[in-house]
Amino acid sequence: MNSSITPYPPVLEIENLSISYNDGVAHRRVVHDVSFRIEPGEVVALVGESGSGKTTTAQSIIGLLSANGRIEGGNIKLNGTDISRWSDRQLDTVRGAKISLVPQDPASSLNPVKTIGAQVGEILRIHGAASGRDVEPQVISLLERVGLSEPALRARQYPHELSGGMRQRVLIAIAIALKPQLIIADEPTSALDVTVQKRILDLIDELRTEYGTSVLLVTHDLGVAADRADRLVVLQGGRIQELGATKVVLAAPRSAYTRQLIVDAPSFSAVARKAPATAREKPVPSDDDVVIVEGLVQDFVRSDGDGKSFRAVDGLSFRVRRGTTHSIVGESGSGKTTTIRAIVGFQKPTAGSIEIDGTDLSQLRGETLRQFRRKIQLVYQNPYGSLDPRQAVFDIVAEPLLNFGRLARPAREEKVRAILNRVGLPEAALSRRPHALSGGQRQRVAIARALVLDPDVVVLDEAVSALDVTVQARILDLLDELQRDLGLTYLFVSHDLAVVRQISDTISVLKDGRLVDGGTVEDVFERPGSDYTRELINAIPGQKRAALV
Repeated sequence: MNSSITPYPPVLEIENLSISYNDGVAHRRVVHDVSFRIEPGEVVALVGESGSGKTTTAQSIIGLLSANGRIEGGNIKLNGTDISRWSDRQLDTVRGAKISLVPQDPASSLNPVKTIGAQVGEILRIHGAASGRDVEPQVISLLERVGLSEPALRARQYPHELSGGMRQRVLIAIAIALKPQLIIADEPTSALDVTVQKRILDLIDELRTEYGTSVLLVTHDLGVAADRADRLVVLQGGRIQELGATKVVLAAPRSAYTRQLIVDAPSFSAVARKAPATAREKPVPSDDDVVIVEGLVQDFVRSDGDGKSFRAVDGLSFRVRRGTTHSIVGESGSGKTTTIRAIVGFQKPTAGSIEIDGTDLSQLRGETLRQFRRKIQLVYQNPYGSLDPRQAVFDIVAEPLLNFGRLARPAREEKVRAILNRVGLPEAALSRRPHALSGGQRQRVAIARALVLDPDVVVLDEAVSALDVTVQARILDLLDELQRDLGLTYLFVSHDLAVVRQISDTISVLKDGRLVDGGTVEDVFERPGSDYTRELINAIPGQKRAALV
C-alpha cells in the first residue's frame, strides 16, 4: 500500500457531494456533504452497511446514478477537472479510459449471449485501442494477465461456462484494458468464496502496483478494508462518520458507529465474541449424538446427456452432540449443500447412513418422512427468496403449524406470537409482508418459522452471509441465546471461517465432496490437518489489523 504524499493533484477529489433520489413524491437526500480524495496509486475504502450511501457515491463518480437520482450539490474532480455536471457523451470519454468500474455481480454484469472475447474486445474497439486482427491477441493477453487458465479457450466461451471467480476476473480484464487512473471496485468479492476473494483482491493489488492505478474499494466488510486500504471513509446514513489513515481509524475510532463495526466484525475477533468452547459448559456425553452421518455418498447423473454420474459427496462421516453447533465448511462445489439436503430428507443418499435423534432416515417413507421433518428444520441463506411475498408475517410463521398439526386457532395464534416475540420482532410486524421488513427482520421471521414446530435440530444454510455485519452480529447473538435457552442443536453451513470460528463447537471441512479436516473448533483452527484448511484460514480478511494497531 502507498500512502505517501505526491506533488501531483489527487486523481479524484470529492467536495461536499450531496445526492438525492425522487421517491415519486419529492427528492429525498441520501448523501450529505461528502468530501474525500484519492491520491495517485492510493487505495481508499468506502465502508458502510446497506443504505449508507457508499454505492450511490461511487455511481455518481462515473455518472451511473439511476434515472431518479441527481447530484444536488458539490463537485467531483478528476485530475482537477470537475466532471459532476458532464453529459453522458462527455463521460463516455473517461469511462474505461480514465475511470473503470468492477461491479459486484459478475453474473448480471456480463452479456450472456456474447463470448468473453467479444466483451473484452468491445472496450478496445470503442476507444480505438485496437481494431481488426489486433483485437484478439490483446484480449488473450488481458485474460492471461488476470490469471485465467487457457485464455484462448476462455475467449471463445460464454459467461455461464465460467465460475464466479473466473467471471470476476473477466470484469477486471475489461476494467484494466485501457490502464485507467482509477478503478472503482464496488463490492467486487462479496459473492465469492473466501479463497477466491483473496485471489481477486491480490490481483487488483498487483495490477494497482504494476500500473500505478488508484482504487476506490466499496465494501461493507471492514476486514477487507483493513487489509487492503491506505485510508478509510466510513459512511452511515449518507454522512461521513470517520475519515483517515486505516491504521489510525482502526486503532482509535472516533465515532460510536465505527467502534460498533469493529466490535461486530467477526474477522477482527481473535477470540470469539461468545465464550470459547473450552470455557463454556461442556457438551453432553458423546453417546448423546443427535446427528450421526456415516459414510455418506451422493452421486448425480450429469446434465450433459452422456448418462455418466459424478460424485458430489464421497464417504462423509461426522457426529453432532445435542445442544452444540457443528459447522460444515467449504467453497462452492465442496458438497455442503448436497450434504444438508440429504440430512433434512430432501434427497436419498446413494450410500451411507444418516441418523437424526435415533431415527434412521433410510427407513422413512411418505407421511412418516414428512412428519419426521418436524424434528429438523432449515433456515435458508436468502430470507427474502424463501418467504412468500404475498403472505403477512403471522401467516408465514403459522403455516408449518397448519401443515403438521391441528392446533385450535387461539392456541396457534398464541404460539406464533410467542415465537415472534422470542426472536425479537415487534407486534407491529405481524401484519406486514416481507417487502416491508429489513433484511435482519426477514431472517428473524425465517428463524421463527423454523422454530415454531419445536425442532431438535436447526440447519442454517449460509443464514447470515447476506446480512450486514452489525445485523449479522445481532442474528448470531439471537441464535446463541435460543440455543442456550431451548437446547437446540445447530448444523451451520458456511464458507465464512470468521463466523464459523465464532459460533462453532465442532467443524467438518469439505473439499470436492471429501472430508479433509474435522474436530473441535480449537483443533481445526490452531492445528489444521490439511493444506486446504490452512489456505481457508489464511484467507480470512482482517488479519492484518493486528499489525496495523
